[in-house]
Amino acid sequence: MLGVEYLPNESSLTEQYFKKMGLQVRYFMPEHSVAPLAFYFVGDLLNDYSNLELISTIATMETFQKIYRPEIYNAHVAAGARYQPNLANPQHSLTPIVYDREERSRLAKQQGQFAFEHLIKPYQSQLERWSASVSASPASPSYLARHIQSRQ
Repeated sequence: MLGVEYLPNESSLTEQYFKKMGLQVRYFMPEHSVAPLAFYFVGDLLNDYSNLELISTIATMETFQKIYRPEIYNAHVAAGARYQPNLANPQHSLTPIVYDREERSRLAKQQGQFAFEHLIKPYQSQLERWSASVSASPASPSYLARHIQSRQ
């Protein structure tokens, strides 16, 4: 499901940043993708996360990356055995969705307020019970926070 694994020649600034927070990274290029995706995780990527979690992550990453970085993730040619991303790659297609960072910042605030008013506030007690029931899972934010704190 994850596809071909790519091994980096050197550590990127992003990798170094997330490593300080206790996260590991592995790169995989799923079938029908054109570039590897970076998976940042705690624990064991292949055994601590369900297939549904990994498939959902891949779908979300690929959709967003095609919009955000079409030069890399919507390229006309798939990555070869050796891969070097290139933001100046002319061989790509733009998506019909325009990524406007200013608009996205404004919408993020509106979406957050909407989620609070229509999801969190009316269902807070149910969400708290659900959160408590999954807090021991390696994929949960509370597990991640405890794991990171224990490593410091």
